[in-house]
Amino acid sequence: MKNSDSVWDIVEGKREIFFALSDLIWDLPETNYQEYRSADEHARLLQQEGFRVERGLAGLPTAVMGEAGEGGPVIAILGEFDALPGLSQVAGLAEEREAVAGGNGHGCGHNLLGAGSMLAAAAVKDFLAQNGLKGRVRYYGCPAEEGGSSKGFMVRAGVFDDVDVAISWHPAAFAGVNNPISLACNELNFHFTGRASHASATPHLGRSALDAVELMNVGVNYMREHMPSTARIHYAVTDTGGAAPNVVQARATVRYLIRARTLPELLSLVARVKKVAEGAALMTETSVRSEILSGDANLIGNTPLEERMFAHLQRLGPPVFDESDRQTARTFQQTMSAEDIAASYDRFGLKANKDQPLCEEIVPLYSGDGSIVGSTDVGSVSWVVPTVQMRGATYAIGTPGHSWQLVAQGKLPAAHKGTEHAAKVMASTAVDLILDPSLIDAAKADLKARLDGTPFVNPIPDDVEPPLPEKRHG
Repeated sequence: MKNSDSVWDIVEGKREIFFALSDLIWDLPETNYQEYRSADEHARLLQQEGFRVERGLAGLPTAVMGEAGEGGPVIAILGEFDALPGLSQVAGLAEEREAVAGGNGHGCGHNLLGAGSMLAAAAVKDFLAQNGLKGRVRYYGCPAEEGGSSKGFMVRAGVFDDVDVAISWHPAAFAGVNNPISLACNELNFHFTGRASHASATPHLGRSALDAVELMNVGVNYMREHMPSTARIHYAVTDTGGAAPNVVQARATVRYLIRARTLPELLSLVARVKKVAEGAALMTETSVRSEILSGDANLIGNTPLEERMFAHLQRLGPPVFDESDRQTARTFQQTMSAEDIAASYDRFGLKANKDQPLCEEIVPLYSGDGSIVGSTDVGSVSWVVPTVQMRGATYAIGTPGHSWQLVAQGKLPAAHKGTEHAAKVMASTAVDLILDPSLIDAAKADLKARLDGTPFVNPIPDDVEPPLPEKRHG
């Protein structure tokens, strides 16, 4: 790993450019498939850095890719830049205060994610050129991770078919290789249609779609005792059929997010939920139509890649924070509960340290029991390409995900330092793959063995289109 130092030097030389990109994307928080300005800024910097740029991958207007190098293996570094609705927050302020009333905010740190991944890709590009090496590095700017499953649509379109290995990261409280456990998921709408009627004069002539929604929810709640303990089901009524109680509701819609540990388990659970919906329609003499909106596969791990990335983490050590960073982090911790802080340690099976506001260690490989997990569309990529992810320490320990506290910390020096740290690890891992083709062979063999003949069934069916906005928003 003697080549790591030189690619780390390249990262250090470029970091300020990419910190500026991260801060700019923080200032332009855009949600699922509406990240037009963010995609433009990513494409602009890719062109400035000398990448060959492609826009609109898989028919997604805000997907962008930059490629550099010639011949050799193809290493993909995955980035994201979408925000979350309703999380506008004043930067750097340890007090909940909207910057824009009702506005969006980067509550999952994707402004850092995209900038850090592109920084790593740019460093690898320069390393290849300086050393006359064959190989290609690609930065994939992927939109709509927050419920839009863009990578699943990109996998379906064959965007990753010629990629040898994919690398990514995610902002977090601790630095380490990501434990490759996530939940496969599908998001669906259930549209019930009934018959309107006067709720007092002729209620017997009406058939309530809202009753069907309520009965479906009751049925699914009873189902919870009889599904795997690792599965999760959430729902929200998105259309109640109107606000007039004296009208029998002729329409109603409920949205379900169904999660399970594996793809086969997910498909089975979705089928059961659909049966509950059909039963609710039967009981109310209504009809129901289900509509899949998005879906993610569960993550597939890769031991050779994880061990190599972990070796670079150990050699680099944790991010270097100063006392000013720690004091700012302590200020944010004062807005959190003791349970929030304990949960951050529990996730990785670490012993809590009340005197440690920021990450000062590398989390051991495969830490935690995987019981505290969500879903990610990186999972769909990991079924078709050997994939490895790391967690980069960018915010105070205890910061809840998707929170105003996380948004507020997105432009702090600690966030920049954690981003640079992650970029160095991703870049040196990518360089190793290009210098040592046997590592790519081992990664592909590991993926093949894990799948063991299990075919990839994309949880996004072929006839489902991404929920793109009707027109570009400025």
